[in-house]
Amino acid sequence: MEQLATFGAGCFWGVEALFAAQQGVTSTTVGYMGGHTTDVTYNTICQGDTGHAEVVQITFDDSVITYSQLLQMFWQNHNPTTPNQQGPDFGTQYRSVVFYHNQSQQELAVEMRQKLNDGGSYNAPVITIIEAAHSYHVAEDYHQQYLLKRGKTSCSI
Repeated sequence: MEQLATFGAGCFWGVEALFAAQQGVTSTTVGYMGGHTTDVTYNTICQGDTGHAEVVQITFDDSVITYSQLLQMFWQNHNPTTPNQQGPDFGTQYRSVVFYHNQSQQELAVEMRQKLNDGGSYNAPVITIIEAAHSYHVAEDYHQQYLLKRGKTSCSI
């Protein structure tokens, strides 16, 4: 059955490329979520006062890849201990956030975050925000599949 997952883990280009390459992921789009404004563009979120995060929205077949597997990839591929920063990118739009689409996703995300903290997986507490998904705004066309269009698999290559 197809489901949605939405994650913010820094610049959405690399996050999208990571998830788009996974078997069972049927589509990805990048966009903005979590803010309080309705006129959402890349330029407006970069001003830092919209409350929106850069996110990737993933459609996946849960008979091929589970939400738990997606969450594991999410946490393993960014630093969930830094507020509003991933690598050289700073600002609230780069926060670590899971936007859940149902109660099962919420419970699993909270449980996994707690296990990461209890297990000492990182040198600092995992501060990933977990909140209900709402008002997804698709990013501008030039951001969609940005790395794939340039023949890259990550931002560092």
